[in-house]
Amino acid sequence: MNRADALHVVEESIIQVVPDADLAALGPDDAFRDALEMDSLDFLSYIEILGERTGVRIDDADTPQLTTLSGSADFLVAHTP
Repeated sequence: MNRADALHVVEESIIQVVPDADLAALGPDDAFRDALEMDSLDFLSYIEILGERTGVRIDDADTPQLTTLSGSADFLVAHTP
């Protein structure tokens, strides 16, 4: 998966959890939980959706990397063919 594809999957996964999210205003390193007002359950839902959409196994230790657009995209690029 290339970076553009990864960002697209991340954004689509966020929209499933926070349908009214203003992704245009979200910077690449802005924490989702602050910028999108995601609570813990929303974030867990995002992680589950991301894993389901990509087939990537996401462990608890991986979640700190998945809190931003950049981190999520980097993770997917590193863990998908």
